[in-house]
Amino acid sequence: MPGIDECLVEAMRLPGALGAAVVDWTSGLALGTVGEAPGGDHETTAAEAAELARLAAEHGAFAPEKGPDQEGQDPPVEDLIVSNRDTYHVLRFVATTFDSSVFLHLWLARADGNLALARIRLGEMAGRLVLG
Repeated sequence: MPGIDECLVEAMRLPGALGAAVVDWTSGLALGTVGEAPGGDHETTAAEAAELARLAAEHGAFAPEKGPDQEGQDPPVEDLIVSNRDTYHVLRFVATTFDSSVFLHLWLARADGNLALARIRLGEMAGRLVLG
């Protein structure tokens, strides 16, 4: 079961990876970072990504339909993808035993990155990530 540092190192092995972070979306704080930060500042990037994550997580339009047997601590959203001319940003929500307010943020060079592979691997990493 990898911790934050191991998870970030694994994320940087993905093709086109420029940087990654583990972020608490309720506070906007980066719990760990690696690589280059968009705009040069990991803390600003974490705070801005947390705003996006909070928007998706707190609005019912993005939440799945829940039946009576589906209550729990799962995040309301699996992931968010934002693309621009140069990069892909993938925010993958992490299910935790407490409040599920953490996500993995990976940014990839668009020319070298594989968005489908990144989504699959981030999902796997999120499932194994141990916070504590």
